[in-house]
Amino acid sequence: MSSEEGLKVAEKTVTVGLPAGLHARPAALFVQEANRFTCEIYVEKAGKAVNAKSIMGIMSLAISSGSNVIIRADGPDAEQAVEKLAAIVSVQA
Repeated sequence: MSSEEGLKVAEKTVTVGLPAGLHARPAALFVQEANRFTCEIYVEKAGKAVNAKSIMGIMSLAISSGSNVIIRADGPDAEQAVEKLAAIVSVQA
């Protein structure tokens, strides 16, 4: 989908499937992957949104297994970013 300004906007709600949630190591990998994209990316849990490219922001959400999060991106590669990051957190090990 696209916004009126012509920027691509993508959003997806996912249930975290990682057994230990998005703790230190998976959070670092998530942030590393987010930083590969040029778009702005945010993760939201329980009404609190943080920059997905910030390890401190992601850790502050305390995302546990089974949590529902919204991944939202604005920019030229928004759809790819949302799909890739959603796949990372929804994996069940």
